[in-house]
Amino acid sequence: MRLLVLGGTEFVGRSVVAAALGRGWEVTVFHRGRHTPLPGVRVLHGDRNAPDGLAELAGDEKWDAVVDTWSAAPRAVREATRLLRDRAARYVYVSTCSVYAWPRQAGSAEGAPLVEGASADAEQTDYARDKRGGELAAVEAFGADRSLLVRAGLILGPHENVGRLPWWLTRMARGGPVLAPGPRDLPLQYIDARDLAEWILGAVEQGLSGPYDLVGPQGHATMGEFLDACARVTGGTAELLWTEPEAVLDAGIEPWTQLPVWLPPDTELFDGMYAGDVSRALGTGLTCRPMAETVADTWRWLQEIGGRAPQRSDRPRLGLDPQVEAKVLATVHGVPDTTVRPGGSGQ
Repeated sequence: MRLLVLGGTEFVGRSVVAAALGRGWEVTVFHRGRHTPLPGVRVLHGDRNAPDGLAELAGDEKWDAVVDTWSAAPRAVREATRLLRDRAARYVYVSTCSVYAWPRQAGSAEGAPLVEGASADAEQTDYARDKRGGELAAVEAFGADRSLLVRAGLILGPHENVGRLPWWLTRMARGGPVLAPGPRDLPLQYIDARDLAEWILGAVEQGLSGPYDLVGPQGHATMGEFLDACARVTGGTAELLWTEPEAVLDAGIEPWTQLPVWLPPDTELFDGMYAGDVSRALGTGLTCRPMAETVADTWRWLQEIGGRAPQRSDRPRLGLDPQVEAKVLATVHGVPDTTVRPGGSGQ
């Protein structure tokens, strides 16, 4: 197989490249040159936001598939698809479950309503409409039968550049009492980037097309299993203090951002992210590794790069301020607040 990856040097794109090389595929990576691609690939450079930015892709070279992870202005996807539609057999656009209209009901699948107002010709607007616009561009150029729309949910794993799992690992490594948002048995829905990549390549081999929600089955892991794994791999000095969702929310703490991964049960947020029907993907070969493996491998990678994960410039920084955490632990669990504050000692 001959594969072209647009991007291919960070997180999901990098995982796709690694998986393709592992299968013995011939891989070309087209990127801006800001990061070092994996060895063994052919490299083309270009900036999709610049005039003539696709110049190195011009010509008559052909590929069996293109994988595109673009998440900004849809017009960049439109331009790439129009350039490549006669030179690639299939176009795989890595999209997101955020393209569904909100609120998304529990048990929803690929047929759920989509966001309105998206366009393949648009400049950058917001994440959901940008991704939906990218989907429209892929289908417009390649047709429904040669385009594959991969609507991923929460993605974790080594090389994460968003900051969710790395934040929890860093917090656990600090040790001491940790605010653990409950309930402990809260079912999660996520996918390891490497499992996502393997499914994409398998889908290319099968000639799949159309939209697929790509995330593991609900309850593949729980919040308790997730945080236990984080505490264990970082040395086991963290003490998880499980806190009722109401207490977390009453403290003004934002789910998903201040406490990454966590969403309170019985809410629209939870139903939209952690209660989807992924039977279509499971029926076409999706397999998910254990949460403990994802956590351990991510911690190993973090240590290898000095403990500080890369951060995408177009994503907000995540995590809970230690002083806020200490205040809640003191109020709810009676833990003495020993946080050191600027200009003085902890109180």
